[in-house]
Amino acid sequence: MDARLNIFANPVTEKFFKYINSAGKAVSDSPLPAATQELVKIRASQINGCSFCTDMHTKDAAAAGETSQRLNMVAAWREAKVFSEAERAALELTEQGTRIADAAGGVPDEVWANAAKHYDEQQLAALVSLIALINAYNRVNVLVQQPAGDYQPGMFG
Repeated sequence: MDARLNIFANPVTEKFFKYINSAGKAVSDSPLPAATQELVKIRASQINGCSFCTDMHTKDAAAAGETSQRLNMVAAWREAKVFSEAERAALELTEQGTRIADAAGGVPDEVWANAAKHYDEQQLAALVSLIALINAYNRVNVLVQQPAGDYQPGMFG
């Protein structure tokens, strides 16, 4: 399977990803825990059906020491006992922020309040930015049907 567009060799998408990757650096350098960042990226990518990002972020998380049990449970996090209350709050905010079009009123206040119980303002800013960022990456990859499976941890950075 080939992508509809070679986003890695196109001058417009190269420039776009240069800037969007800079935004990603602001998030990765934030005080939001790295494990939480990967869980958020995985869950949004699962919801959006982005196989490229799901492949990348599960491999990156595993390379950073995340357990296979937790990685295998991300899609069913509500029933899984392996996530902290803070991680659950981040995953719920991720789902609500990713499925924003499904909710007539946007992200419910109680979902936001729960996240705010576990994360300070800087971490919340990083979490919101990360949810927006991974959704942008997902949309590009789904639009072009970017094939997945060949990613190796660290290959883009």
